[in-house]
Amino acid sequence: MRLIDSSAWIEWLIGSKAGKSVADYLPQQSDWVVPTLIQLELTKWLVRERDEGKADEVIAFTQLCIIVPLDTRLALVAAEYCRAHKLSTADAIIYATAQERGAELVTCDAHFQGLDGVRYIKKG
Repeated sequence: MRLIDSSAWIEWLIGSKAGKSVADYLPQQSDWVVPTLIQLELTKWLVRERDEGKADEVIAFTQLCIIVPLDTRLALVAAEYCRAHKLSTADAIIYATAQERGAELVTCDAHFQGLDGVRYIKKG
């Protein structure tokens, strides 16, 4: 199972060098964990940078994956990760979701580098 962070999604969608590396780690939809927070972040970015049609297409794809909504238990785990790893709220939710689901987190965000269960792909 893998969770593809918003940063990795974006690099993949724009076809950057990092995005080509991300493509090597994209799981089958049945093994792809998608927090609802990633759906929000992707929709915001796609509507701003592309158009609503592309946003709809990507969200339709994510709906065939393992969708994980934020609940109280996950929020409390994320709060602990905020404290322990100095992560922002959004990043802590994403990291907590990956950890709770036993999924590898694939990201291009350097602040995740070195955390357990993270595959960091450098931009550039």
